Amino acid sequence: MEKEFLKEQQYLNAKKRVKEIKGFYSHLLIYVLINIFISGIIIFGLSYSDNYSLLGSLTNFGVYSTWLFWGIGIFFHWLSVFGFKNLFGSAWEEKKIKELMKNDHDRSKKILNK
Repeated sequence: MEKEFLKEQQYLNAKKRVKEIKGFYSHLLIYVLINIFISGIIIFGLSYSDNYSLLGSLTNFGVYSTWLFWGIGIFFHWLSVFGFKNLFGSAWEEKKIKELMKNDHDRSKKILNK
């Protein structure tokens, strides 16, 4: 009975985690698409309205302001989902060590099988 409860809790926690990760990637995709759209409108709008200078519109801060400020929000969303410790923490190190060991093992296996 207790095992079933524990398994169900683990399943619910995993499901919640997947939903958080999916939410972050959805947010990131929307961020990129909308900012490309907004930047395109600003760049081409400014270049055709002022003096037809594409370079002048590319140096306008308005083109990059949504990228910057929304990007700060994206960073904090990433931080809340993945946490800073996942970037270069001990869990990451262990995972990377195992990955590199597996790659070496696979490479050695291929060489020996030739």
